[in-house]
Amino acid sequence: MQRVKDFLSGARVDATSSPPYLLSVRSSKTFILVTICIAVFTDVFLYGIIVPVIPFTLASRASVPQSSVQSYVSILLAVYGAALLVASPLAGWYADKSSSRRLPLLIGLLALAGATIMLCLARTVALLIVGRILQGLSAAIVWTVGQALLVDTVGQKDIGQILGYVSISMSVGILLAPLLGGIVYERSGYYPVFYMAFGLIALDILLRMVLIEKKIARQWLKDEIVDSGETKSAETSPEDIDHVASGGALPDDRKIPEAAQSTPTPYRKPTKWPPVLTLLKSRRLLTALWGWIVQGSQVTAFDSVIPLYVERTFGWNSTGAGLIFLAIMIPGFAAPLVGWASDKYGPRWLTVIGFMLAVPFWVLLRLVTHDSLGQKVLLCALLFLIGITLTLVNAPLMAEITYVVEAKERESPGRFGPSGAYAQAYGLFVTAFAAGSLIGPLWSGYVVESAGWGTMAWSLGLFGVSGAIPCLIWTGGLITEVNAKSGEERAIGKVALGRMGDAAPRLEGNVV
Repeated sequence: MQRVKDFLSGARVDATSSPPYLLSVRSSKTFILVTICIAVFTDVFLYGIIVPVIPFTLASRASVPQSSVQSYVSILLAVYGAALLVASPLAGWYADKSSSRRLPLLIGLLALAGATIMLCLARTVALLIVGRILQGLSAAIVWTVGQALLVDTVGQKDIGQILGYVSISMSVGILLAPLLGGIVYERSGYYPVFYMAFGLIALDILLRMVLIEKKIARQWLKDEIVDSGETKSAETSPEDIDHVASGGALPDDRKIPEAAQSTPTPYRKPTKWPPVLTLLKSRRLLTALWGWIVQGSQVTAFDSVIPLYVERTFGWNSTGAGLIFLAIMIPGFAAPLVGWASDKYGPRWLTVIGFMLAVPFWVLLRLVTHDSLGQKVLLCALLFLIGITLTLVNAPLMAEITYVVEAKERESPGRFGPSGAYAQAYGLFVTAFAAGSLIGPLWSGYVVESAGWGTMAWSLGLFGVSGAIPCLIWTGGLITEVNAKSGEERAIGKVALGRMGDAAPRLEGNVV
């Protein structure tokens, strides 16, 4: 039992214990990134694999009348969001309190395996709902702990680009899941759809057991620089700070380290209030969370209505219903590029452009009304353009969560305690996305049923404007202030940037 406990916590047994096999590889930034990306892919894949299958299996396996299928599809998608909503803050709190990220990830895996078995065997609506709830619990843990682990590993300077790769894994999962789910269901039936799921779970188990966190690896590699994107502390001259504050870039050998600050700030004892309450006082964070509610609503709205709409309008089967999602998800492969731009130039204008550019494309979806080649091309083109706008918003808003936590910590070092608050911050992010995934399917499903496809399209498009306005004002810092944009600027602190103005305006960390 003690050996199991030591394995889960990652604690070194004693000073003479030998390091784990292939420690440097298992704790490398690349391996951790690949593991988290596969974990996110697996979770999203198992969420989406039954999206094109649900409408057909509700009638054949659960004996749901055809007239009620749309309502039950929306309910099954919404309860997933409800579980995410409830579990994400708890998962973040537990992950920040836990000595290791490994144990929460394994708990999430067990929940995912249980959910998959339940959905595979279910023949009643009640069991399907319970299975979707378990999937939501698993997703809350995977997203929250996984992204916090990435921040632990790579730091905040390049987190936008790193999260872009996570966004790709999410996009590929959402892309392949409906596609493969529809094809396999059409060719081989219901159970083979879940054989793919069980194979992915087995791979996920292997990777999560092999992974070693950076802080665990440092027990054996104290005197070595582990490949984590970190740099040793170095003295930063006032000239360097002034140079960066004036918009210049430093040579590679004089880059300002992540931990460098313009002026020493005394360490502050952790506040008695939970970090999540401190974070929720941040207008920047609230803006990012609202943006994810809007984004989540728009993304998951398609899951509820697209499969049934293309079946009714074009006569497509589950394979066609899965293929149509290709148009939305292919632009997601540009997410690392968008994340890089967010790290270099700031997230504000990327998110605003993404939200506003989507509005006309959503409204134009109402023109797709009948079965013809031109209508099918129009639908695919509009979905592709909407996919581009979603990509412009995803990575910057995910990275903004990290930017806000880092700014809060820089403003008052130690306020979140030794474990920090990244998991709780990403718990809030997942909660916001969960709220969106609860709103989206219900909004689209019931509006389509009561007012039609066209009304659903333009109403969700206009909803995007409500995300653009606060992002314009607060994302990246209050628009009227001088705010840090690049990783170098965020590293030097508010005092140095304040030298750019006569009144020493406040930087990123102040308007949070």
